[in-house]
Amino acid sequence: MTYPPPRYSGDRGERSATYRPADHPAELVYPSGGTAHYLATGASTNGQFGLYRWEMGPQPSGPSPHFHRSISESFYILSGSVRVYDGRRWIDTAPRDFVHVPEGGVHAFRNESGEPASMLLHFAPGAPREGYFEGLLDLAARSEEERTEFFLRHDTFWV
Repeated sequence: MTYPPPRYSGDRGERSATYRPADHPAELVYPSGGTAHYLATGASTNGQFGLYRWEMGPQPSGPSPHFHRSISESFYILSGSVRVYDGRRWIDTAPRDFVHVPEGGVHAFRNESGEPASMLLHFAPGAPREGYFEGLLDLAARSEEERTEFFLRHDTFWV
């Protein structure tokens, strides 16, 4: 393994860091009370990765087993317990646990603890996942054909 080719060719560096204070409001709030904080989007990282803080309320929530063909996904548990499916079994995680799922890896996550839980959700490369999570809000109102197209467009394949 070696370093990738340089993406910056300047001699002095740039003042280009971004800052997001902890009290920045969530970009997305679900009817269940869960929230998504877009810490870094694919657009803001030049497509290198995306990073969200995902907060779940005490009621059960989360996707069924699925995989992605073009992105890997990682989960770092901040608080509570999130059940993560690793393609073989459900794992009851605890704070500071980490799960990485490469492209094609079957996975799922759910909060079934009855308590709030939060995690960092990282994906690479930085696909436009915001459209996926925002589109889930009105998915039930769409036709079966529209839902199928939605999942294909957002690289989500249910198993």
